[in-house]
Order: sequence, then structure tokens, then C-alpha cells
Amino acid sequence: MARDLFHYAVRAALEKEKWTITDDPLKVGAGGAKFEIDLGAERIVAADRGEERIAIEIKTFASDSPITDYHAALGQFLNYRLALELNNIDRSLYLAIPTLIYEAFFQKEFLKISVERYQIKLIVYEPVSEVIERWIN
Repeated sequence: MARDLFHYAVRAALEKEKWTITDDPLKVGAGGAKFEIDLGAERIVAADRGEERIAIEIKTFASDSPITDYHAALGQFLNYRLALELNNIDRSLYLAIPTLIYEAFFQKEFLKISVERYQIKLIVYEPVSEVIERWIN
């Protein structure tokens, strides 16, 4: 499996926030299809609330066409979310994107509408410092 350019930066950023990486990658099958979501992670939220479990698909948007990258990422995201649902896997799915892409591309009106319409949860990360800058639900 080919790793995204910033795979290890996102993994390190999650670990800095006390997430335990449970799967690298998280393998899921559904209806005869097999998927590999970049990461699965969990952490204890509070003694009375239990564990929080997430799955993360990491993207860099490194091509010359961010909209083409977004089309591919959206398709993967929607298919992965469906596969998790069909398997009753209790994980929130996030799309991890670099800060620069979030600020330059995801602020466009179309992208804002798309993210809202398709209920895409985002992790905005800084790849050089390996830090998660924001969680967007």
C-alpha cells in the first residue's frame, strides 16, 4: 500500500494528542469490496464516557489540480464511511488535510457547501511541525 506523503506526520500529530493508533491501515471489507483507510485510532475521553474511536483518511492535495484531488478524496471518503456503516464499525471518519490546503482551497464557497452537504469531518494538520491545528465536525 502506498502511503500518503504526510502519513507519518499525521500519525505523529495524533499521538501527540494522546491518540493510540490501533490500525495502520484500518482494513474494512463491504459487499465484496476491500478498503484500506489510512489510520484507525482511539483514546479514552473520560472515565464515564469511555473511548472515542476514529478512522482517518490522509490527503495532501499535491497535484496541479486541487479540485481533481478533492473529487478523488470525496469518493474515497463516502465509500469508506459506507463500508464502516455496513460493518457496524463505530468510528467517526475524518478527512485529514494540510493547513495550507484548508486555508487556500477549502475556504471557497463550493468546497464549504460540499463539506457541509456531505457531512465531511476534517482534521487540519501542519505537516512540518506534526500538529493538528483544528478538528472540524
